[in-house]
Amino acid sequence: MFRTVRDAFKVKEIRQRLFFTFLMLIVVRIGSQLPLPGVDPEVFQKLFGNTGDSLNFFNAITGGSFEQMSVFALSITPYITSSIIIQLLTISFPKLEEMQRDGEEGRKKLNRLTRYVTILLSVIEALAMAIGFGRSGYLSHFNFAYVLMMVAVLTAGATALMWIGERITKNGVGNGISIVLVINIVSRLPQDVTTLYNQFIKGQTIARGILYGAIIVAIIVGIVVLVVILQCAERRIPVQYSRKLQGVGRATYSAANSTYIPLKVNTGGVIPVIFAQSLMQTPVIIATLAGKSSGKGVGYTILNMLSESHWFTPSNWLYSIGAIVYVLLLIAFAYFYTSITFNPLEIADNMKKSGGFVPGIRPGKPTSDYLTKVLNSIIFIGAVGLTIVSILPIMLNGLTGANVSFGGTSIIIIVGVVVETLKQIEGQMMVRNYKGFLTD
Repeated sequence: MFRTVRDAFKVKEIRQRLFFTFLMLIVVRIGSQLPLPGVDPEVFQKLFGNTGDSLNFFNAITGGSFEQMSVFALSITPYITSSIIIQLLTISFPKLEEMQRDGEEGRKKLNRLTRYVTILLSVIEALAMAIGFGRSGYLSHFNFAYVLMMVAVLTAGATALMWIGERITKNGVGNGISIVLVINIVSRLPQDVTTLYNQFIKGQTIARGILYGAIIVAIIVGIVVLVVILQCAERRIPVQYSRKLQGVGRATYSAANSTYIPLKVNTGGVIPVIFAQSLMQTPVIIATLAGKSSGKGVGYTILNMLSESHWFTPSNWLYSIGAIVYVLLLIAFAYFYTSITFNPLEIADNMKKSGGFVPGIRPGKPTSDYLTKVLNSIIFIGAVGLTIVSILPIMLNGLTGANVSFGGTSIIIIVGVVVETLKQIEGQMMVRNYKGFLTD
């Protein structure tokens, strides 16, 4: 990792790309601190401060922009949601599936459609926020002109972040949208470190403070190592392609070209976690912002079960039933998302057309069945790994009473993006070396 970064700075072109990426990220953080016109950030900080940690994940992925109600309050989430929607629709609509298979031109059309859906989602979310906060009395003015201004500014902010992400992909180190998401998450680290220090280390004796600090560091390092293993692990399915070589006269010889199909253990990445958290947290967030998050009755008990802030609390273990539901949803979404992004039958057909086969497995449907069997096994392993990484920080928060936004999901996103970005930098360096070799 460090060697890759060091070698990258020695190359002028890549050094310029890194500098461009750095400047774009500075713009992102500046925009995250600019409050909306006519909005008092302190009012919203007090509002969200009274909601417990039910908004921790959303605050983490927006870099605190939502809590401060800045021009980037929507962050990059509309684009992420739009990308997921388009990906799901591609499976359902043959025309979109045809675009996906249409090479570079089809990819451009899908990207253009993703941008349109992003703007539409931004308008809807901004309108809902403006009306909801206005009716609750959190805005200085609540009229048509102000709502229109707020929707325009929030939509422009989300669109600007989308543009910055695409610029980083084209002119920077690549992986632009993901890098914007990561810088938002990382920006919350100082606040989380301060929270942990004040809660567990400050005021303790030197020996006890060192012990608590070492335990916290060990837990974080352990989770990071587990995520790295989970992100990099893969099952390689050997594949051979036979081809005919023309020999002397009419004689022909067959030669085999060996390769493999890499099946990642964590096939769904962080998407199953985001799906599961969004499904469970949406009712909690709506109830919290509507001022109906506390009370008595079955409805409030269900809300407490859905909120991860009540899981694993020694005072009431009943609410931890929600953690079981969360784990089941995570595993279900892992299988669901993989099923729509990886088609064993299509891969088996393509292999058969190209003369490829898995050693010991007949081409066609037997190959498809074999890939499905292997895939189902590694999906379960990946889902169990995701569950451990996601649940462990929530469990520690509940048992210790810590209130930090930096959890397993954040670590998965950061590690995944860092690993992918380093691979892209290595690829750019390799392409440059090839160009230099051909030029010389």
